[in-house]
Amino acid sequence: MSQTMATGSVPARSPRRDRHGRGLRGVLAPDHLPISRSRSERFDDLVLDAVDRLESRWGPQLDGVEFAVEEVPPPDASVWSADPVPLARLFPAIGELPARIVLYRRPLEARATSREELRSIIHDVVVEEIAELLGLEPEMVDPRYGND
Repeated sequence: MSQTMATGSVPARSPRRDRHGRGLRGVLAPDHLPISRSRSERFDDLVLDAVDRLESRWGPQLDGVEFAVEEVPPPDASVWSADPVPLARLFPAIGELPARIVLYRRPLEARATSREELRSIIHDVVVEEIAELLGLEPEMVDPRYGND
């Protein structure tokens, strides 16, 4: 019997080894493949795609506008939104602070059943927020609004 068994304690495992003693395995997918990206990174890519589509048309008006992604809306969201769970929020420019559009990842993902539907929802939300910022109708910002 080993000494650790005689005293009743459990031998300490190395954090670098699994229970079979094999150790850590390599990465499952190389970094350059889309599968290696996390859900939040893939969501960020969809937001950037939506913004890029609109910047070609509205670039000068969108200069200085910041786009951000947060996981969930803050607890006080019901104060500034008519929706029970908002999908995005526009922070207008104030003094030195630029205008900022924040999209909330989890509520948007919860409304989509597929990646293409999520892409469409994100695009529509970005169009709606830009339209509010510019004081225009969403259809004027992007004629494809609601048709994706």
